[in-house]
Amino acid sequence: MSSILPTRLGEDPLAITTRSLNKRYGKIAALIDVDLQVPEGAVYVLVGPNGAGKTTLLKILLDLVRADSGEAEVFGLSSRSDGPAVRARIGYVPEGAGWGYGWMRVGRVLEHHSTYYPTWDTEYAERLANAFDLGMDQKVGKLSKGEARRVHLVMALAHRPPVLLLDEPTDGLDPVMRDETLGLLADHLAETGATMLISTHLVHETERLADHIGVIRGGELQAQLNVDDLRRGLRRYRAEVPTGWTGSPTLNGSVLRRQNASNEIQWTIWGDEGDVLAQLKGSGATVREAAAVSLEDAALAMLSRKE
Repeated sequence: MSSILPTRLGEDPLAITTRSLNKRYGKIAALIDVDLQVPEGAVYVLVGPNGAGKTTLLKILLDLVRADSGEAEVFGLSSRSDGPAVRARIGYVPEGAGWGYGWMRVGRVLEHHSTYYPTWDTEYAERLANAFDLGMDQKVGKLSKGEARRVHLVMALAHRPPVLLLDEPTDGLDPVMRDETLGLLADHLAETGATMLISTHLVHETERLADHIGVIRGGELQAQLNVDDLRRGLRRYRAEVPTGWTGSPTLNGSVLRRQNASNEIQWTIWGDEGDVLAQLKGSGATVREAAAVSLEDAALAMLSRKE
């Protein structure tokens, strides 16, 4: 589907880049010509429904999955040909636990993991473990989903990598721990200047962190833009309309989401506010409100858009 929404970011230096990335699983297209751009030092939130290709994209960046065609780079290094060097620069929280050593205790797993990273900060790892209330004597194979997620977060953060790839990082955490985790991530980013690519269904949780947002559906990256540009360009308009109102044809391609009642509409529209107001007025509608939308509502509107 062609998009009226931006799909290219500006000229800022990029930490993560993909070009014409394609991946199929049999007859299913997981990724279609994806051109991802994640600026250095930014928090990029990638949103999309289940099966949209988010996890596949992250795994290709780590060279855990090979693309059929296209290129993926992290700080100029090819994920395909420089896989070990790329992974050394990344802290990764996978979607699932997938422990290969469930018999190990948490403390031993962290010790084992640290040997692969010369930059591992033991003191920082201990602080994180305390903050996440980890039981160091627990066997990882017996951990709950939330407990496993907290162990993965320590493993991802403690070597202070320049890039974080987080796949549903708060999944399985209770509300208090979710809030504390987001606070720890904010502190970590402020201290390290790391770049973070986060895939999540819980868009509202990332509102205080996000600099950029990408929307992926059916394997296609349908939008990626700066959050400030999104807030300026996307508005929810509430308007009274006369009986028999037939709409505003000039706005059809710009309306991302429609909610209609008998004599009132609530449309989420992308475009210059002055132009949108003029077109609605010209069509006979009386606009009562033009309001900014939350990041979660913006994501829902972009994902709801139809031809």
